[in-house]
Amino acid sequence: MIRKYVLPFLAVAGVAFALWTVVTSSQPIPAALPVALPSQAPFASFVAGAGIVEASTENIAIGTPVSGVVTEIFVTVGRAVTAGDPLFKLDDRNLRAELAVRQTALWQAKEKLARLKSMPRPEEVPEAAARVKEAEVSSADANNQLALAESVRDKRAISEDQILRRRYAVQVAEARLAQARAQLALLKAGSWKPDIEVATAEVAAAEAQVQSIETDIERLTIRTLVSGQVLQVNIRLGEFAQAGVLQTPLMLLGNVDRLHVRVDIDENDAWRVRREAQAVAFVRGNRDMNTPLQYVRTEPYIVPKRSLTGDTTERVDTRVLQLLYGFDRDDLPVYVGQQMDVYIEAPPLETDVVQRSTPPRGKSAGRKGES
Repeated sequence: MIRKYVLPFLAVAGVAFALWTVVTSSQPIPAALPVALPSQAPFASFVAGAGIVEASTENIAIGTPVSGVVTEIFVTVGRAVTAGDPLFKLDDRNLRAELAVRQTALWQAKEKLARLKSMPRPEEVPEAAARVKEAEVSSADANNQLALAESVRDKRAISEDQILRRRYAVQVAEARLAQARAQLALLKAGSWKPDIEVATAEVAAAEAQVQSIETDIERLTIRTLVSGQVLQVNIRLGEFAQAGVLQTPLMLLGNVDRLHVRVDIDENDAWRVRREAQAVAFVRGNRDMNTPLQYVRTEPYIVPKRSLTGDTTERVDTRVLQLLYGFDRDDLPVYVGQQMDVYIEAPPLETDVVQRSTPPRGKSAGRKGES
């Protein structure tokens, strides 16, 4: 019974199932509907490119000129700032300690200069004058003693040696008197001008050192140089902020009152772009949201492509021409860093090639006449 009925039935069922599998698997798979309909160019002939929204001042990466630990953060993401506002501050305790030392040295230099300028002290002049008076009296006494010795008629009453001693005593007294008078004159003349100039230079040097430390302290408070909005804050209290150019900036800011779109145009289509041509940007994910663009400028240097759209047919080993277009922020609810599809009106490819390959009539006629 099994060989006569069951096995043939199973064979026929297997063949039928195989035929059904072949038929159903050979049918084409229906294409999946896109999550969002792609945008369509509003021009008959155009050049398309991927654009990235950026601030009108370009995205400014904030760093620090010196490394240090962050002790204060003055802003938050989304806050509007004006030029000169502080963003964050680094630890400055070591510099403030050095500033105290420099300020003390400055005080000493100023006091030294003031002392030189105030000389002579009023209390020193009477003392010097008294020394002059004492020297005058001593000189007069020495002269009187010499005169008495020389007035003795009897040379036997006083020896020649005593007369010489009294003459030398007169010379010593006169020298001491001259010294005392010179010291009094020097005291009344005050400080020497070169000494005052040296002290003045020392004060200037000390002030420069104080200003240098104050500048270093001020540099530890990072401030913005342009007005705009804080787009990113990638630093936290207590973190170590590394100086130099970083792959992830400590902060990112820019002026977003008016936005720019940086469009990448393939170098093969760069020659078709006209600065006076109309351009329209579409928001990805909603083709009904679009805005006309105003030409800002063209970057005159072709660069390697960096902005990727994710398309499987996209070329990543190409170079692009970058164009900047602007639009008001109120025209579209987009964010800085968002990608957009940009279409730039361009003449038809055949027409443009013919216009470029055909020389103007005047030049053609001139060449023909010359030949």
